[in-house]
Amino acid sequence: MYKAISMVPTWVWYVLAVLLAFVIVRYLSQAAAKSSKARQVPASRIVSSPIPPKANQTLTPALVAEPVDHSIPSTASRQTSSAAIDATSVSIFADDNLVSIRPDTPHSGTKEHRLPPPPKELAGIRWIPAGESIDVEGLQIAGGMLYVGIPPRNTSNPAWIDLTKKVAATGDYHERQLDYWPNYSEATPIARRAYLNWLASGRNDPDADIGFVFLYFYGLEYRALVDAQEDAAAKAEIPEIVNELKRLLAIYGNASGSFRSYAGGLYELLSLSELPNQLYLVAVPDLPQSYEVPLYIRLALGSAAVDGAPVPAALARAWVQHSPLVRLRTPAIRCSSQFDQLFDLHYEEAFGEGMVLPRNKTKLKCVYRPASMGLRQKDVTATFGDIPDVTVLTKPIKLLGELTERVTQELDAYSRYLAKSPDAGNALEGLLLLPPALWPETLVSTLGELKGKMGDGTLILSFQELLSCLDARTTLTKDKAITMAKALESFCIGIEPDILSGARLPKPDDKLVLFAIQPGEETSRSTQGYQVAALTLQVASIVAAADGDFSASEMSSLLHHIESWTHLSPSHISRLKANLRLLVMTPASLPALKKKLEPLDASTKETLGAFMATVAQTDGIVTPEEIKALEKIYKALGIDPKKVFSDVHAATAGSSPTTTAVEAIEKSGFTLDPARIAALQSDTAKVSALLASIFNEDTQGEVGQISSDVPPLDTDEELEPEISSQKNLMGLDELHTAFARLLISRPQWTRGELQDVAADMDLMLDGALERINEAAYDSHDIPFTEGDDPIEVNAEVLEKIDA
Repeated sequence: MYKAISMVPTWVWYVLAVLLAFVIVRYLSQAAAKSSKARQVPASRIVSSPIPPKANQTLTPALVAEPVDHSIPSTASRQTSSAAIDATSVSIFADDNLVSIRPDTPHSGTKEHRLPPPPKELAGIRWIPAGESIDVEGLQIAGGMLYVGIPPRNTSNPAWIDLTKKVAATGDYHERQLDYWPNYSEATPIARRAYLNWLASGRNDPDADIGFVFLYFYGLEYRALVDAQEDAAAKAEIPEIVNELKRLLAIYGNASGSFRSYAGGLYELLSLSELPNQLYLVAVPDLPQSYEVPLYIRLALGSAAVDGAPVPAALARAWVQHSPLVRLRTPAIRCSSQFDQLFDLHYEEAFGEGMVLPRNKTKLKCVYRPASMGLRQKDVTATFGDIPDVTVLTKPIKLLGELTERVTQELDAYSRYLAKSPDAGNALEGLLLLPPALWPETLVSTLGELKGKMGDGTLILSFQELLSCLDARTTLTKDKAITMAKALESFCIGIEPDILSGARLPKPDDKLVLFAIQPGEETSRSTQGYQVAALTLQVASIVAAADGDFSASEMSSLLHHIESWTHLSPSHISRLKANLRLLVMTPASLPALKKKLEPLDASTKETLGAFMATVAQTDGIVTPEEIKALEKIYKALGIDPKKVFSDVHAATAGSSPTTTAVEAIEKSGFTLDPARIAALQSDTAKVSALLASIFNEDTQGEVGQISSDVPPLDTDEELEPEISSQKNLMGLDELHTAFARLLISRPQWTRGELQDVAADMDLMLDGALERINEAAYDSHDIPFTEGDDPIEVNAEVLEKIDA
């Protein structure tokens, strides 16, 4: 047999060996294929559909989503994958090592390590709705709005919290531990723990590293732009996502310009779902700050321009507060409530119902580029038909900027006061630095109560009582008392003594007389007729009170004279009556009146003296004290005191010389002595001083101290550092800064679009681009734009500006 075998040719053995090898290889190949097929998990792949525009909605933008060139399973797809997992063997990633696990079946061999199937709620990725809580690695995370679970094989998303990934025992979310493009699955175990700690802490620590905030934001972004396009439940959550974005922007918007740009852009885009046609008539919501005017405001302004409607004050103010072209100084920021009120008042004065904007060429358009790498190719573009972007115009915002500066200047003093006394904003000392129209309702109500007590008459109280009523807390200087009197007049409340006409500042215990002023009446005390009457009344009070008793008959007689002076306005008569009430309590002092009497001509002095004689006999008795007072007055007037007896006798006999004389005084007013004035004309300063002092009393510096915990305002304080809401980019001027900020609002522009923008801003397009690019090279060594048509904005620019 061996001999027979040896006779077989060698080539036959080679053929048999080849055939045997083929059979063995084929058998092994089939076995390996079966094993691989048993481990595979079916995974669904989807491409998100574009965002459809809403029907019958004039202002709703047309949204166009770019197709996604990578596959990310939606909620529905992930549920399908989970169902498939339950019926087959599973392949998952446990930390970065592939581990194969077979489900527990009755046919499993005794040598296999059998594990129970994964919990149903953890199979696939699940969105946790707002308000729900979930336990992850021993941490109870409340609030929901997260993607959590076990991703199907070959699927990923930076925001998914993959439960198969290792998590360290500790992690500090205040430290930077994530890459520039954060990804939960690719993060270190310590970084994952830090992220989970931030989520569990309430997601509101302003000192948290912005990378963790971005990671959370990626999930909100995906839910709104992908799931909401095919899932009704996700679409219904859009308002909750908008509110969450607003909350995050309030906490972290100032910490990162990049986050403010992305989150603000998504906030604007999602807020456009339900908007009325005449958006400019709707109250402007609280909008987050960004690098450009928010889309909501631009849309409202553009709609007003299309309709030719005036822009309401609130909308114009919102434009100013969000425009990069307007620099809001410290008072506008610190005194925001007062700024809003005063801006609206001045805006109405300047533009009536509102500014009417022209319809310019630049069309309104919004492009949102997602922040997440999982959606990096899914740009969303919103267009608004023929609605223009009027914020590129220079003239309207320039006018509003000038108005803003005027309002800010009026708030400067009050702002500095608040800087020193932040808790005394409603104290009288601070409110006197504001226009009365801005006084708080509580103080206006207090003044209303005072007017109610006065009625058509007067109200007597001490200076201290008035200050306490108005919540004064510090020493009141003459200047502040004058400001207070002016403010009271604006509320139709007059005050005697007349501080505004030069009366000395009352002491705390001195009596005041408040009286009502009719709205719109003349309140000036500079008329000659009023000055004659006031001086006559003051001199008469000296005579009436000379005997120690300012009798009712004397007061009644003087009141009768006041009411007979028909050449005076009602407000002047009311003031004289109030002054008379004050003179009854505190008669005038003759020495204080001497400088008012001195420049009168001789005829006027004699007439005034004769009238005083009439006053003395009004009560039917002329006492020796009244005779002495008359003699002093005559002497002060330069009249022979011996004439007192003849004038009193004439008045008693009923042949008073005063009627015609007083009428003459009222008709012509006081006549200054020409000789006295001529002697002083060589010195203009002396003349001015004399004329200014005729009806001015010597003043005191300030009243006594009022108990207070608030330090007095130092009007000579050093200027504080300014707080500014905007700054120029890369050393550019304001106009080119505005153009640059508009450029970075979109990743790409057509040349025609930018030519319209440049025309609206009165710029030469090529020159403006060249200047901005030079500035970018000087500041960051990179170009700002690239290409000629289309013109693309360098993606690195925003990152450099944020840094």
